[in-house]
Amino acid sequence: MIFIGTMNLARTRERGDFYCPSCRSLQSYRLRAKRPWLTLYLIPVVPIGSVELVIQCDRCRSNWDTSVLKVDAESHQQLLEDQANHEIFRAVILFMLDDGYMMPEEIEPLRELATKVFDRKIDREQLGQLCSSAEQTGVSVKNYVESVFKHWSVDQQRLAIQVMFLAASLRGELGKARTALLMEMRERAGISPNEFEALVEDALQWQGC
Repeated sequence: MIFIGTMNLARTRERGDFYCPSCRSLQSYRLRAKRPWLTLYLIPVVPIGSVELVIQCDRCRSNWDTSVLKVDAESHQQLLEDQANHEIFRAVILFMLDDGYMMPEEIEPLRELATKVFDRKIDREQLGQLCSSAEQTGVSVKNYVESVFKHWSVDQQRLAIQVMFLAASLRGELGKARTALLMEMRERAGISPNEFEALVEDALQWQGC
C-alpha cells in the first residue's frame, strides 16, 4: 500500500527586530517561508502550493503578515485608539437601543456628541447603518461591553461610561431603565460611586464645548 499525504514545511529566511502588536514592544522575529508538499511515506517529494511568507514573533509566537514590519509603536498605538473609539461609540449605540428604540430627537445630539468626544463626523445615514447593524446582530450592550472591556485601558473604560451618561441624558433626564443600565456598566468597569460623580462632572463640561 502506498501512503501519500501532504505536510507544510517552513524554513527561516531571515531574522530581525520589529514592533509586535501582541507584545506591544520591540521583539525579535523570524521571517518564515511556508509551503505545502506532497509526501510519499511521510517524505516530502513535490511542492504543491505557493510559498507563504509570515513574520513570527520570537516571544509570543504570533504570526503576522509581512506588512507588520512597516508598523511602528506610534502608528500602532493610534490604530488601537481608533479601534477603541469605534468600539466605545458602538457600545453607546447599543446602550441607546437597549430599551428597543432611539428617539428621532436624539439623533442629531448623538452626532454632535461623536464629533465633540471622538472628533469624528457621522452623518445621519452612517448613524442609521450603525443602528441597523446593532439591531440585526441582536447583541446586548452588556454582552458587548463584557467582550471589549478587557482590552480597553482604564481611561477608555471611563470615557465609555462618560459618553454613555451623556447619551442617556439626551432626552433631558435619565429614565429609570437607562439609569439602572448605566449603574451596571459602572460596576462592570469597577468605578466607585465617588469616581462616577467626578466623571459625570467632567462629562457635563463637554456639553458647553
